[in-house]
Amino acid sequence: MTPKETALFLAKTLDSKKGVDIKVLETGHLTTLADYFVLCSGTSSTQIKALGDACEKAMKEEHNELAHHVEGHRDGTWVLIDFSSVVVHIFNEEAREFYDLERLWSDATPVDLTDVLSPN
Repeated sequence: MTPKETALFLAKTLDSKKGVDIKVLETGHLTTLADYFVLCSGTSSTQIKALGDACEKAMKEEHNELAHHVEGHRDGTWVLIDFSSVVVHIFNEEAREFYDLERLWSDATPVDLTDVLSPN
C-alpha cells in the first residue's frame, strides 16, 4: 500500500467512527517526518481514544501494520499515531486550535477527500 493509500484508508477509518473535520496533508516534499499527515477532531476524550484505537486496529487487521509510536493517550486531548510514512493527529477542538497544524504546515498539499469521506 502506498503512503497516499494508507492516508486515505486512515481518513476513511476516522470517518466511519464519526471523526470531525478530517483533513489529509501531503507533507513529503516539505519534511522527512512523514509523507502525509491525517488530521481529525474528536468531540470528547472518549471519542478521541476510540478514534485512535480504530486506526490502530484497522491498520493491524487490514494491512498487518502496527504503529511505530503512539503519544498522548493519557490526557485525552490529543493522540498522535505514527505509521512511518503517515502520521495521524487526533485532537479535541481546543488542542487542534492551539497546535494549528493546518497553519504550521500551510505549504503542504491538501488531499481531496470528496470520494473518501461520507457526505454529512
